[in-house]
Amino acid sequence: MKRDGHIHTPFCPHGSKDSLNSYVEAAILQGFHEITFTEHAPLPEGFIDTTPTKDSAMKLSVMEEYLSVLQQIQKEYKQDLTIHLGLEVDYIEGFEKETTKFLNEYAPYLDDSILSVHFLKNNQNWYCLDYNPDVFEEMITLFGSVSAIYESYFHTVHQSILANLGTYKPKRIGHMTLVHKFQKKFPCPKDFSTEIDAILQTVKLHHYELDYNGAGVVKPLCCETYPPAEVAVKAKKMGIPLVYGSDAHSAKGIGQGSEQIHA
Repeated sequence: MKRDGHIHTPFCPHGSKDSLNSYVEAAILQGFHEITFTEHAPLPEGFIDTTPTKDSAMKLSVMEEYLSVLQQIQKEYKQDLTIHLGLEVDYIEGFEKETTKFLNEYAPYLDDSILSVHFLKNNQNWYCLDYNPDVFEEMITLFGSVSAIYESYFHTVHQSILANLGTYKPKRIGHMTLVHKFQKKFPCPKDFSTEIDAILQTVKLHHYELDYNGAGVVKPLCCETYPPAEVAVKAKKMGIPLVYGSDAHSAKGIGQGSEQIHA
């Protein structure tokens, strides 16, 4: 069964305005049998989006509409494609209670979901590590080094797996090596295979899945999947389920990186 488990929608403030139908038609054309729409969930109550454009996620005010429109598209294409209604939920250190409250309210309506780390905390401020190379460069100065950012990222991903987010906590960990996004411009001198192995062990222990994300393949400063092939192969050998995700933010992004999937 060909599946894409990580797709965004026109509800994404930093994505395209391509219609849901155009995403679905692209998936059908490529022979997918199953997809999940995983829009960026509203950021937790009280958290201020620190990106320059403040467009990281849906507003809470459109959640009801998002659910309603997705339920409609599920019905419209039920003969042609299995469509799951999902979210990509941010794990933000210090906002566990607010995230749990949100999940308790909205997750009962979901079929599938992803838990991802985009924001890292440093000196009581949060920074979006994948926004663009300029922001990443600023973070190098603030955190002290590229290695310090990597250390913070993998620590936060590990924390997200261990976090108590209630009954409806997502069971799939999003793009676990997203910190590699700008690696061609800002190479990391330190090896983090020990930290990555620890994350894999914890994912296995909790019976979670990994998002095997193709978006990094088309990012010119990354050029690899999240996680890279050798990590994915190791995860598969450990019995960790891997779910391919295009992380498409436009209809043409459906299937991106899938030719690089090795496990």
